[in-house]
Amino acid sequence: MSAAPFVWGAGTAAFQIEGATTADGRGESIWDRFAATDGKVVGGDTGEPACEHYYRWADDLDLMRDLKIQGYRFSISWPRIQADGRGPANSKGLDFYRRLAEGLRERGIAPMATLYHWDLPQALQDEGGWASRDVVDRYAEYARLVLDRLDGVVDDWVTHNEPWVTSFLGYAYGTKAPGLHDWPSALRAAHHALLAHGVVVREFRESGRAGRIGITLDLTVAKAASTETADREAALRLDGHHNRWFLDALLRGGYPADMVDFYEQRVGPLDAIRAGDLETIAQPVDFLGVNFYRPNLVTADDDSVLLLREVPQDREQTSMGWPIVPEALTDLLVRVKRDYGDVPLVITENGAAFDDLLDGDAVDDELRVGYLREHIAAIDRARAQGVDVRGYYVWSLLDNFEWECGYDKRFGIVYVDYGTQRRIPKRSALWYRDLITSRNGA
Repeated sequence: MSAAPFVWGAGTAAFQIEGATTADGRGESIWDRFAATDGKVVGGDTGEPACEHYYRWADDLDLMRDLKIQGYRFSISWPRIQADGRGPANSKGLDFYRRLAEGLRERGIAPMATLYHWDLPQALQDEGGWASRDVVDRYAEYARLVLDRLDGVVDDWVTHNEPWVTSFLGYAYGTKAPGLHDWPSALRAAHHALLAHGVVVREFRESGRAGRIGITLDLTVAKAASTETADREAALRLDGHHNRWFLDALLRGGYPADMVDFYEQRVGPLDAIRAGDLETIAQPVDFLGVNFYRPNLVTADDDSVLLLREVPQDREQTSMGWPIVPEALTDLLVRVKRDYGDVPLVITENGAAFDDLLDGDAVDDELRVGYLREHIAAIDRARAQGVDVRGYYVWSLLDNFEWECGYDKRFGIVYVDYGTQRRIPKRSALWYRDLITSRNGA
């Protein structure tokens, strides 16, 4: 990755945009099941029709080309490749992603493929999902099928998107699929997701594949609401839970001792960890993907497993209720370099949801333009301090199915009129196009 210029890109995820949830042999995912469960998703929304990207992909690639996008981060739908999460590949599913990657390259756009963006085949969840160690072998088999078919057309690979979300929001907090409330299962899921990553990276190296491989983490900046000792300890716990649990395992070869002790006291024994696992997890990566949206301000609170709660910040907010604190991104990137060395970083997601209004053929999303401008400036400041950031992928290219929020929240730089599936570049898309042109790949 070192020889490549800075990449200005955009990102999406399969379940959020593809639709076609039963087409061409695709199986059921945990998000299909979760969305079909009453009360789990706002408005009862599901992955149908989403943005119909499965059928409209060529037009979407043309749109990216017109917006001067240099790199596109997309994800592979596991149940589109293996309906039940095991066995032979569904050739129609693999062919779709091969056409997509070839179409990107034909338009001069570099593909970055994420192997797992939360859509586990439901059949595997029925066997325990990420809390079951068997999923590691299933994931490695799936990854092999995809890597073989897309060899030569995809150079950059992300093993997992946000394993913190996969494990803790999915298995402990229950806000995302599969919607469980079981902390021991969440800790097993986190370990197995990291172990699966390590197995695939090791096989990637041993097979002599060309290209680069890494993982994407959603990282935060955890700050204490006061100078009180209890609040400072709460912020350290959140940092350990959200950041260090994953960063330390991946980049230092072990889980942070303070959090191991805390989890064992509060949750129970960490029974998923076996001899050799930590060495497997800590396979060298070519880059670390960083997803960043907002920092967290916390205070001590006995009424939670982590003994803390988030408190509001006196900042402007997005329509998700998230505070806008761009300087926190500089702090985060500088901290990663300071604590974990010069691993190349890629901003694989950054963006915001606002209450966008379509006015004729225009969407004047001035607030999003400001958000993007300020966060890109924050990255520039980190790079000026020697942080090795190699690319920026805005989240997201299209308005889409925003998980448990359904179609109620719009993150896209391109407006999607779901009734007609018409795409309308917002002011932010045109601003981003002009930024890319002015930076000229710098």
